[in-house]
Amino acid sequence: MATLGDRIRGLRERANLTQKTLAEKLNIPHQNLSNYERGFRQPDYGTLIKIADYFKVSTDFLLKGEDFNKLAEPKPEYANKNLDNHECKMSKEKALEALEWLLQHEKRKLRDK
Repeated sequence: MATLGDRIRGLRERANLTQKTLAEKLNIPHQNLSNYERGFRQPDYGTLIKIADYFKVSTDFLLKGEDFNKLAEPKPEYANKNLDNHECKMSKEKALEALEWLLQHEKRKLRDK
């Protein structure tokens, strides 16, 4: 079973980031990130939230986890909007992006069955 450190490392690698680069983006010492990934230390709540926010995943995912092969791409912030609502003003590009995300999400669900 994947650990918190495995999930952090997996997200970092998926983003093609080095430990040093991610640590700089999170404004934490590189050694701390290395220790989180190796399971030697656990991040405090504030750092856990920074990591989740950076990768657009929930802290619940970081703490509980799931199989990386089933990890969906983060939802765009507009993915939960009601498209039938006439008050929803979305550009054509954003709408296409949302539809593409939905299509990929549904494909992953079918593949994982």
